[in-house]
Amino acid sequence: MKNISFAALLLLGSVTFTTAQTTPEKPVEKTTELEEVAIIKTKKLVEQKADRTIFNFADQPSLNTGSVMEGLKKLPGLIASDIAGMMYQGKQLDVFMDGRPLNISTNELNAFLEGMPANAIEKIEIITQPGAEFQATSGGAILNIITNRNAKNYLSATYSNSTSFTNYDDLRWRLNNSVLLNAKNKYFGWQLNLGQSYRESANWNTLEKQLENENALLSATNADRVGRNNYLKSALTFDIGKDRLLLNYDITKNNNDSYTLGNGVGFTTNDASVNSGLRQDAVVTYQKKFDDPAQKLEFKFNYNNNNNDFALSPIGSNVATLANTSNQNLYNAKVDYSQPIKFSDEGKLSFGALYEELLFEAASKGITNLDYTRKTAASYIEVQSKFNKMNFVVGGRAENYNITGNTDVAELTSFKQFRFFPNASAQYNFSKMVNFNVNYNKKITLPSTSSLNPNNTNYQNPNIDYSGNPNLQPTIYNNYEAKISAFDYAFISYSISSAKNQVINRVSLQDDVVINTNENLEAIKIHNFSMGMPIPYMLFTKGLAETMKMNVNPDTMNFLYVYAGYQYHEIPKVDTKGFWMFNLMSQLVLPQKIKFVATYSYIVPKGNYFYFIAVKPFRNSLDLNFSKKFLKDQLTLSVYADDILNVNRNAFNSYQTPLLISNKTDTRRFGFSINYKIPTKNKLAKETPSLLNNEKKEESGLVN
Repeated sequence: MKNISFAALLLLGSVTFTTAQTTPEKPVEKTTELEEVAIIKTKKLVEQKADRTIFNFADQPSLNTGSVMEGLKKLPGLIASDIAGMMYQGKQLDVFMDGRPLNISTNELNAFLEGMPANAIEKIEIITQPGAEFQATSGGAILNIITNRNAKNYLSATYSNSTSFTNYDDLRWRLNNSVLLNAKNKYFGWQLNLGQSYRESANWNTLEKQLENENALLSATNADRVGRNNYLKSALTFDIGKDRLLLNYDITKNNNDSYTLGNGVGFTTNDASVNSGLRQDAVVTYQKKFDDPAQKLEFKFNYNNNNNDFALSPIGSNVATLANTSNQNLYNAKVDYSQPIKFSDEGKLSFGALYEELLFEAASKGITNLDYTRKTAASYIEVQSKFNKMNFVVGGRAENYNITGNTDVAELTSFKQFRFFPNASAQYNFSKMVNFNVNYNKKITLPSTSSLNPNNTNYQNPNIDYSGNPNLQPTIYNNYEAKISAFDYAFISYSISSAKNQVINRVSLQDDVVINTNENLEAIKIHNFSMGMPIPYMLFTKGLAETMKMNVNPDTMNFLYVYAGYQYHEIPKVDTKGFWMFNLMSQLVLPQKIKFVATYSYIVPKGNYFYFIAVKPFRNSLDLNFSKKFLKDQLTLSVYADDILNVNRNAFNSYQTPLLISNKTDTRRFGFSINYKIPTKNKLAKETPSLLNNEKKEESGLVN
């Protein structure tokens, strides 16, 4: 194995080569014949690119031992809160899977991510500067969950399992299993990924009305939850001459039960709820290939259906308190073309078009009370170029929206507009591994159907009410960012996201009833400062001079990765405070090549998150993971403990409302996971392109 330099050490990734020489027949000739070269790429744990940050899940047991949501909450700079939503470095996230929008949010999204095993994920891309090729509705940023692996010219299989338990007040089990199969022959390639998740959890929630001398309890709940999730992801690819036809079909079925004891002033309840959902996604893609591999033409059609049922009733009663359903159909057709251009050192021209139609219906006890239709037509053009040490991206996207609908009592406020969304990036490369980047883009976020849904799909009691808002308006963003990156891992960035009509969760109090809904915030600016730096421990034992001289293998390296971020929500006429976020990740390689990873995350309280003020840190967790590879690295076993101090809990005040909202879940868990790759004889078999059809910009940034 070829060692890497200290500069590449900071990348925590390497490419190694093994060679074999033959013995020459005549020593005087001194010739060397290369029999074979095996290229083995070690994936980087984190990559910083011009427009995105990529987190490797597949090779990090500290991230992939639980659900996708549990793994996401460990990522530095990412905030995932049930009450406050999902945000990365100050930008609201639109969640994609394999390059396609999930088109779900809030409670449905949380349930989906909690039900999907993290060991089914290859990597997470957080695209902080989506260019014109991405739909303008991506808003502030995109979180792209990539589930696929590359197919090989032989049958390969991987089995993954994660088993854990929590013991806060009772023993509760969680179990994830997944199997990945793929192969390719001279006629077609195929891939099948199927798995299941079983999750027992508990939640304790209190709502208190703050008085001058004491707090008055409005509601206290104790919920036992059982989540069951099954999924299948399949793919076929056919080579038609130089061209390719790809067929993808995904299906996810979830069934979540909850048993909740509630009490408050004047009431005691004992309720059961059932939340079931079926999500299906089908894609047909045709890729036209040219003699120049940089020239691409792609046609894609996507159909998605998402059906949900929610029912809440007192235990022992046949009369449902809530019986709400929803059905969503999405049709999407798009074409993308790109080719190299010659007017600069190197460059590329891309353009394309899209048409999308979304139909959403919601009903309560069989009566339809929301009929919503959204039609979008769009086109874009984007140019990338390079001059000496400068890289540029300039693009624009035009989108036309036609949003209509009605409730059972009134017609919705329509939104019929044509808008243009520019984007621009410039990067100066000080060296191959150090660069400075500035970005600007204008985006929009259309309200999610779950935010519009007037029906409650949550628990409720006489003092708690949840409802959507069918008259929410789209949010317009202007995003600015400046970032300096060194060696992929080290970076410093500052960004501003300025939004009009930001959709937020709002909690208010009316006659001792807590109202949870969504509303548009007229204007907000979110400032975010972030920095990350890897620190090799050998700096403390050998000093900087000696460390610079050493060649090390990053897989056997001891280091500390430090992340710090400051976020400030600037709301007109509201006195707000910012908050700090810290993430420390330490890797130690112990005897017998046992890898020990400790992660500590902490968010400083007293800051404003939109209209919520954190009384306690809404991230305070210490996670430990021990892992070791066996059987020539084909079997990975890990043992872990999450939130080992059991201090991770949420407590918020709601702005201009005398409410204290406290929430605790059984986040402390202990368990083990295994990942077994069935060995193959042909270790040098050629890999083929991805079957699960990610966006073509997945592997490279807009500028790099």
